[in-house]
Amino acid sequence: MSLSYSATAAVTRAGLYRRIWRWHFFAGLVCVPFIFSLAVTGAMYLFHRQIDDLVYAPQMLRAQASDNMQQPSRLIAAALHSYPGRPKALNLPEDDRHNAQVDVILPDGSTLQVFVDPATAKVAGTIAEDQRIMTTVKHIHSLAIAGDGGKVVIEIVAGWIIVLMSTGVYLWWPRGRRVGVVSIRPGAEGRTWWRDLHAVTGAFSGIVILFLALTGMPWSVFWGANVNAWLTAHDLGVPNGMWRGVPKSTLPAGALGELPWTQQQLAVPESDDPHAHHKAVPHEASANDYVLLSHSGTASPDAVVAQLASIGIDRGYRLALPRDPRGVYSAIRSTGRTEDQRVIHIDQYSRNVLMDIGPERIGAIGRITEWGVSVHQGGEYGTPNLLLMLAGCLALIALCISGIVIWWKRRPTGRLAAPERRNSDQLARGVVLIAVVLGCCFPLLGASMLAVLLLDTLIAALRRRPHTNYQ
Repeated sequence: MSLSYSATAAVTRAGLYRRIWRWHFFAGLVCVPFIFSLAVTGAMYLFHRQIDDLVYAPQMLRAQASDNMQQPSRLIAAALHSYPGRPKALNLPEDDRHNAQVDVILPDGSTLQVFVDPATAKVAGTIAEDQRIMTTVKHIHSLAIAGDGGKVVIEIVAGWIIVLMSTGVYLWWPRGRRVGVVSIRPGAEGRTWWRDLHAVTGAFSGIVILFLALTGMPWSVFWGANVNAWLTAHDLGVPNGMWRGVPKSTLPAGALGELPWTQQQLAVPESDDPHAHHKAVPHEASANDYVLLSHSGTASPDAVVAQLASIGIDRGYRLALPRDPRGVYSAIRSTGRTEDQRVIHIDQYSRNVLMDIGPERIGAIGRITEWGVSVHQGGEYGTPNLLLMLAGCLALIALCISGIVIWWKRRPTGRLAAPERRNSDQLARGVVLIAVVLGCCFPLLGASMLAVLLLDTLIAALRRRPHTNYQ
């Protein structure tokens, strides 16, 4: 009886192993191009500031470091004098090495980033916003370059990374073995060496890769958007109570530029002035009279910047300018450590602070999510954070390459060589439960898993037909 039971258990384990290996194989084969792209572009974007400084040094870096600074309105006027248009935002540098950046909307609707020396108000150069190298890298990373359809694909792939790491752990589990588990076995060659490299790399980097996949989800087009909305609705992100007495526009905050994740779907407040439609606003002014805007009844950028400095926001932020007579000034600090992130909306007439949102005013789950996003980008803990996330990206690249090499060395010429599926192979209840939970937590992943299951079942049924081979 015991021998029979042991034999049955062994057959069951072998069948489960084959099923999990098959799913790991197909998921990896289909997702490898996207995962490789995510890893390469992610590694690059971790160092986007350093790359920008290297590529765009003439525009971004000052000829001579200085702590002197012209009035903000002078910097904006200098940009408009050289490149007429509508000023969109002023980016004040966080150190004395960098130029200020004025975003100007040109007559054709495109945005030009104009870099101005803060000490001399001289234009150092320009970059077209949509042609900036790291902007392109970011769009490739999220597949935004392919539109919403590309974003959906990346969300599904991120979900499948979780599946790949989970199934990979099962396939790697020692089961009494010692060789090829935590180190490449001595003397290993060919496919064995690549298989050991794949297993050991996954074992040591799995937690970091899972973290990258999970903390990348907040940017996703379906899961991220819906979770963001749910957190806000339940006061777990930015509390709805902060809107009491504050007029709300139809402009989404995301239009102001890069924002902390919890605020990307919020509306922008409105300035409150009964005669607003009679007054000039900054984006309608020419370079010659931009510095005189305070006489029109609106607060000048100089006054707003001074006001922000008085409450501790003195450099290293983006000041989005009012877009129309109801618009507001919005000071945005969204990079670096979570505790330093802050968004302040100021009435353009009264200079009243309409909303001041820092991490202490965000719900617990929202703060945890913001922390995860910051660590994902390498901004929370300095250089060690950057290097750890870089290690995760490099490990993903190694897993992609080694996985393809293993398959290529294993496959007979002209065949796919997928792991065999037998009709008797069953999935354990625990595995099914994990799959169901993942599918419910990440709906696009769940839908794709169902599609794969149906396809695999269909292929198995067709293979049982005589004279048909889909292996």
